[in-house]
Amino acid sequence: MSTIHWTEAHTIRSARWHSESAAPLPGRVVVADDRMKADSAYRLACEGTAFLWLGDFHNARQLLRAMSRRTDRKPPRPGGSPAESFHLHRRARAHRARVLSRLLVLLEGDHSLALRRAPDVRQACTEAYGPPHAPMAVSLTELLGVIGAQQWRAKGVEVPALDARIHPHYGVFSPLRGEYVDLVAQANHGGGAPRTAFDLGTGTGVLAAVLARRGVDHVVATDINPRALSCTRDNVRRLNLAGRIDVVGPCLFPDSRADLVVCNPPWIPGRPMSAVEQGVYDPDSAMLRGFLDGLTAHLAPGGEGWLILSDLAEHLGLRTREELLTVIEGAGLHVLDRIDTKPRHPRARDTTDPLHAARAAEVTSLWRLAGG
Repeated sequence: MSTIHWTEAHTIRSARWHSESAAPLPGRVVVADDRMKADSAYRLACEGTAFLWLGDFHNARQLLRAMSRRTDRKPPRPGGSPAESFHLHRRARAHRARVLSRLLVLLEGDHSLALRRAPDVRQACTEAYGPPHAPMAVSLTELLGVIGAQQWRAKGVEVPALDARIHPHYGVFSPLRGEYVDLVAQANHGGGAPRTAFDLGTGTGVLAAVLARRGVDHVVATDINPRALSCTRDNVRRLNLAGRIDVVGPCLFPDSRADLVVCNPPWIPGRPMSAVEQGVYDPDSAMLRGFLDGLTAHLAPGGEGWLILSDLAEHLGLRTREELLTVIEGAGLHVLDRIDTKPRHPRARDTTDPLHAARAAEVTSLWRLAGG
């Protein structure tokens, strides 16, 4: 168990260290309060020193915003290629995350915050971390993410294809981008209406729910993330689909075959920097390759695999279309059809985004695949 230590009122104190992004244990921790200036905080953080906040909660948030402005003063320079620009952008984001994560707060043994004007975060932390056990130090940026996740979980995300809301849990990718959901809601299976389907990497369970609402008799939803499995079970219950959807895992494929196997893997080959980014970044395209390589062994006769994939990685120079087609062919698959759509999210129109050119050209596709 990682433990941080600091001195407070001439007394050495300690607490468990927790980081969802697997940030290393801070080498040095000092205490800080409302007297801390933004320039001093930024300098300490850049030098690798973490500081445990003992002052007013809202002042801590203001300090975090001031530190953020300082990290953004020097935007990453454009690279000589889209891939280089992407890697420089990711490096800058990683530096920013490291610096901001060095402002720490202490969660007490009941997940409460003993800071002036602090909100009641006990329920949000229990939903994200599980039942409290002992005092735990976390970064303020992570805690703010936990608070925001609880709000999204309570409010839910409207999904027009379901005419209902999906409620994402902390650490599970939210279906805010609706184009991939609409593709699954509208695509047709060449063999007629499928009776059985798998939704691999189900996340919130949104695609499994869409398939069940389309009339698939039995859907098996899988994921390797325990939080996603819990989230899917919650949404299946909310949508009254427990009799149509089984949630299985942690795994990629269940031990059976289906008429339809759907997979929406992370779209960008790269290393995620946080729990939520696991829904976007797929190191070495491991999940994409795992789905394609295992597909034929899990298709029923006449079955299809539906791969939902953005071509953003191609516009960023991280993967070519030829490489994707080679992997498909190498897995013993052929393409029956491809349905394309343009993204509708705001970032596709944000000209200040350093990756705007790639995002503006992005197309999301549903590839209908079959074996043989």
